[in-house]
Amino acid sequence: MSAGWKRYKENLCDCPELGLLLDISGMHFPDDFLARMEPAMQQAFAAMAELERGAIANPDEGRMVGHYWLRKPELAPDPGIAAEIEFAARAVKEFAAAIHSGEISPPGRSRFTRFLVVGIGGSALGPQFVAEALGSAGDPMKAYFLDNTDPDGMDRVLAELGQALPETLVVVISKSGGTKETRNGMLEAQAAFLSAGLDFAKQAVAVTGAASELDRTAQAEGWLARFPMWDWVGGRTSVTSAVGLLPAALQGLDIDGLLTGAGRCDETRRNPAALLALMWHHATNGKGDKDMVVLPYKDRLLLFSRYLQQLIMESIGKELDLAGRTVNQGLSVYGNKGSTDQHAYVQQLREGVNNFFVTFIEVLQDRAGKSMEVEPGATSGDFLAGFLQGTRQALAGNGRETMTITVERLDAPSVGVLIALYERAVGLYASLVGINAYHQPGVEAGKKAAGAVLALQGKVSAHLTANRGTAFTADDLAAAVGQPEAAEQVFRILLHLASNPGRGVLMERLAQIWASRFRAGE
Repeated sequence: MSAGWKRYKENLCDCPELGLLLDISGMHFPDDFLARMEPAMQQAFAAMAELERGAIANPDEGRMVGHYWLRKPELAPDPGIAAEIEFAARAVKEFAAAIHSGEISPPGRSRFTRFLVVGIGGSALGPQFVAEALGSAGDPMKAYFLDNTDPDGMDRVLAELGQALPETLVVVISKSGGTKETRNGMLEAQAAFLSAGLDFAKQAVAVTGAASELDRTAQAEGWLARFPMWDWVGGRTSVTSAVGLLPAALQGLDIDGLLTGAGRCDETRRNPAALLALMWHHATNGKGDKDMVVLPYKDRLLLFSRYLQQLIMESIGKELDLAGRTVNQGLSVYGNKGSTDQHAYVQQLREGVNNFFVTFIEVLQDRAGKSMEVEPGATSGDFLAGFLQGTRQALAGNGRETMTITVERLDAPSVGVLIALYERAVGLYASLVGINAYHQPGVEAGKKAAGAVLALQGKVSAHLTANRGTAFTADDLAAAVGQPEAAEQVFRILLHLASNPGRGVLMERLAQIWASRFRAGE
């Protein structure tokens, strides 16, 4: 028996109840690693149990963290919370059924045929991933997304909707209702509806927190429906709440299957999530020393690595640990799909800097029906499977660490399994390295800094308007508004304003661009 085959059998986590295999034999952990980590892992399990019982897991905001309750409401510490979860899931299914049947229809049309999700971060990435993974040409509604505050990007999506705008349902997703990117997307969508002579409120629904700015707007304007977002569900773990379930149900996807798969993964005693977290700890020395490369060998999983980037990096990337010590933890994630990556960065993975570990994701079923042979005895899917094994062997042959997650087929339950597997692994790994996975102070810092830039822009624009006819350099304007140290920011603001029509700023470009002069337009 070969040493590799022996190690494979000893380290294969077989979860038939999930239709999942986790092979960690390609990771170079020493024989005593799992035993050494057992006390820390037991502490992580205890912390997870406390979280599931309703402990305050986000002390910054005094919030519980309860995304696990979404797939098994009876776990919730309060019967009222359990009832809210069950009611929301039922309301999502009933609303989607009424949309599909035409019971709820747009003015002057028999039914909605498309829907537009307006959100950002977890309010878009999860729904996008699920839509891409499970959607088909036969879906009753086609999904579109506004997930940034890029005007050109919004123009492209709205142009794609084009003449179908009268039969497009808009789903605005924002917990607070004050997220600027989502608010901007909503305003742009409203303007497009108004320009087309349509009543936005008669084609809009909201997924938001109770009494939020968005909730009040939707209620006051008479939107079609409102669905809840709860304080105890973070955006990056919200895909099994109405945030993900409503878009999936509108698309016609199996949301019961999604929840069932996630729930089974939460319950399994074989605990592949714990093994996953332990392998992250081994590969990165518990300090993020190496990057995580995610290579799904399935086109439908193209967005999985992007979804995991937020889930993992926003959860693990923290300056301070639970004791307040500076640790600068993190775990970088990137990836595309196989076998595309064999023609991209696998060359570096095999022969370049060894600063990563790879997670292959394999789907055994190629397609629903029978496949043709593209060569005698071989289908396209056989080639895909061969490329996966070949890449694994090529990396292993050069000392690179890999593990492989295998699912039997890609359907709603298996997608639910993958979501729950990584959500739970993130929580366990965070406990192992002693950080809070459930807050994001860095994100809030970025929002505050952006607000300061926009406030500075307002001062600069006001000064130009008040001194119409006079040209200023960035240094002049920074001094004039009382922020001489912000000359670079002022210069970048002016470049942006002068490059866009209607912003009222003209630029006299000089050889040294930073010395250019700006004035208010006529």
